[in-house]
Parts: sequence; C-alpha cells; structure tokens
Amino acid sequence: MARTVEQRRQGQGIGLGGRYARWLAPAGSGAAAVIEMVGIMAVAMGVTWLILPQNPLLLGMGFPWAWLLPVILALRYGTLVGVGAVLMLLGGWFFFDAFGVHTNAFPRTFFLGGLLLVLVAGQFGDVWNTRLARARAVNRYLDERLSALTKNHYLLRISHARLENDLLARPTTLRDTLSQLRAVALQGEMRGGQDGQGGLLAGAQPMLQVVAQACQIEGAALYACDGGRLLPQSVASIGPAFDIDVDDPLVRHCLDTRELAHLRSSGLQQEAQTRYVAVAPVLAASDRLIGVLVVERMPFLSLTYENLQLLMVLMGYYADGVEHAHATHGIQQLAPAIPYAFALDYARLSRLRHETGIESSVVALVFDLDEARDALFEQVVRSRRALDVAWPARNAHHRAMLTLMPLSDSQAVSAYLVRIEDMLRAQFGTDFASAHIGVYTLSVPAAGSEEALMRLLHRCQLDDAASTTTARVGDAPGARTAPTGARTG
Repeated sequence: MARTVEQRRQGQGIGLGGRYARWLAPAGSGAAAVIEMVGIMAVAMGVTWLILPQNPLLLGMGFPWAWLLPVILALRYGTLVGVGAVLMLLGGWFFFDAFGVHTNAFPRTFFLGGLLLVLVAGQFGDVWNTRLARARAVNRYLDERLSALTKNHYLLRISHARLENDLLARPTTLRDTLSQLRAVALQGEMRGGQDGQGGLLAGAQPMLQVVAQACQIEGAALYACDGGRLLPQSVASIGPAFDIDVDDPLVRHCLDTRELAHLRSSGLQQEAQTRYVAVAPVLAASDRLIGVLVVERMPFLSLTYENLQLLMVLMGYYADGVEHAHATHGIQQLAPAIPYAFALDYARLSRLRHETGIESSVVALVFDLDEARDALFEQVVRSRRALDVAWPARNAHHRAMLTLMPLSDSQAVSAYLVRIEDMLRAQFGTDFASAHIGVYTLSVPAAGSEEALMRLLHRCQLDDAASTTTARVGDAPGARTAPTGARTG
C-alpha cells in the first residue's frame, strides 16, 4: 500500500493531481516508455490503414495529423523517444509503399519538417523533465526537514506536561531519553553491526531498554524489516521471550497502514482477537519502514493515548538516528564537536548535490576574542535565517559562526554576506574589513564532503575547536536565540 502511494506520488508532476490527470499522463521511463511508443505508433498506423487504406499516413489533408503522436511522445518522454516515433513513422511509409499504397515520390519535406518539430518538442520535454526531477529532490529534502521539525515540536509540547505529571514517577527526563536514543544509534554505527542484526537496527537492545523505561513497557520485542518484509527473528526483546504471529490483526494492520496499531485503532474489527497490546512501526523520516515493535505486556495505567503517542515518536526518533547514523558518523568522527543537526544536514545536502547537482553552501564568520567583537558575534547569531543550521564554535583565540545554507549557491551566499555587512554597518558603524572579521565560504561538494569541511575549519583556524565541546547558540554570553523566522535573507 505504501509502495503504491509512493509510486503515485512520483507519477504526478508539479501542478498535476487527480486520478484522471495521472491516468492521462502517467510517469514512465526507460523500457516502459519505449514499449509505450512502439505500441501507440503501431496501433495508430494500423487503425489509419484500416480506415484509409489509400492514405494511411494522412498526407495532404490540410494538417500533418501523422506528427501529432510523435510530438506528444517527445513532450512526455524526451528527444530519444520522439526520434524513435519518427523512425517508426518513416518505417511505416516504406512498409505501406511496399504494398503499393503510395503512388507519389517520397515526401522529403514532410518528414524533414516533422523531424524538426519533434526535436523541438523533445528538447522542451527534456528541459522540463530535468527541472521536475530537481524540484522533486528539493521537495524530498524539505519533507525530511518538515517531518523532523514536526516531531521536535510535538516533543517540546509534551515535555512540559511531563515535567509536571511524570517527573516524580520516571527515573529519567524526556531530554535524557532522546539523548540516549541518539547515542545508541551512533554507537551502533561505530560498532559496525557486530551485535546481531545491528546492520538493520543498530543498537536495538539498548534502545529498547531506554524506550521500555520511558514508556513503562514490561514485555516487548523488536523485529527488523528488510525491503518491506518482516523478519521472523527478533533483534531485541524485553521481558519474557515470545514468537511473533505475523497473522495477528494488530501486526497486519501496522504493516499495511504503517501506523500505530492497538485495540482502539480505526480500521480494526472490534471483535478482533489479539494477544498483543500495541504494535508500533519503526518509521524513518524518509517514509522507510525499518522495523516493528511488538508490545505484549504493559501496565494498565500506562496504556493511554499520550503514552502510546510518545512510544510512536520515540521509535521515529530512533529510526531517524539509524537512517542518518552512517552519514553523520564520518563527519563527527573527524570533528566530534560538530553538532548533530549540523552534521546531519551537511550529509543530506552533500547527497542532494551528488544526486541532482543542486548547490548548498557553508559560510564561516571568524571573530577575535574581545568585548567589542562579542557584540558583533551575538548580532550575527540572532540574524540567522530560519532554514539555516548554525554552529557557533570557539577556541582559545577565535570564535566563529558557521552557517549551513541549504539550496544556496554563490549568489545567495553573496546576498547573505551583503545583508550581514549592511546590518553591522547600520548597528555598529563597521564592516567585515574594519572589524577584522574573517569570511570563509565552502560549496558543499558531492564527494569528499568530510575532508572539505575539515579544510574549511583549518582555514578558519578552528581545528582544535572541532575536537572539543562547543557551546550552543544560547550559551554565548548575553546571547539570545532569535525566534524562528524573525529574520530572513
């Protein structure tokens, strides 16, 4: 079901929605496009031959009707498929001529003009197919950011309520739980999957212990999914061991809908017989199912909607950590002080550059350590854009503001630097040169991104800062975190 939804999503373009639009203009490429081209052209020429056996190519009818289908195919699939349709039309002329259908000479201008028309339409289709692919890649990146932001907002909302209601009952706080889940995924990646099936679910056993402590689970087992198929052997378990029943209604409902399944779930029969309390999918932000958590025993007072929602969010948080641990591990191994959010987005944007060629940039502003520069630094921290990811770094001699700017090329970087310099000139009457502020930029590469980032830190003289713990944005003396979206460039 989820695969059908993803195919339907890939099959519709920008501004193209609805059942009938997808039926009229389905997405296809490669062999499917060639087969469709051959079938359409063969059927079209066969039908015209049956209707007008003396003129199957519709020559001299006031409008070149024979070129309508090749132009449409070139617009949909590009130049190569359009040229293939032209060749089939040319082969059709020689085929019909062999049966003595045509009495006139070969129509050179007819085929030459049609070929030029198809080439123009194919070039148009190629350009817009490329733009559509780039837009889809950008939207996938923004969807991941939006999914992570939604989870963070939900965690922020429920954390305040749990400080009042569950602080005395729980041995750990929600922030401790999230920190432990992130550490579990990174440690599992560093071990390289040596513990069981860690290659699929890194650090599954310690993760399950953390989740069981936070959600008061007494008996549960975690099962991995490989390519949408549930593996029968459990990766981790809490409490008495048990075997999974793949035909259980809760398990089937969870695998089909990729949603949390319990006895009150919509879509389940009220008289459904199950021996499980809840079944939660381990779903990453990219909508990839990597596992299923089956809860067999849980205290009755803990079986609440809020607790089950917390379980779902924690599993999603862990799934994101597993999915991105490999990408962030290489960066944080070279520079342990790099914040997780910065390393994660840097790895994502490097992958985006490799897949689509869309540029992103890193801008580093380096300040000297003195009281006058502190005010300038704090002003730069407060003026960062909503989509950017900031990393304030500091060593014994310098402090720097490294800003990761997604989907921004050199022109966007120049506009950002002009805006910062104009703001400093308006607020403090100075600029980069007068204040001795070092400006360094890096275009996020498609390959060798870790080494490129380390070279940038070396140019900024922040090698030692990258190997030690750095302060967060709100930890700078007198700094205040600006509200999201307060300033945009």
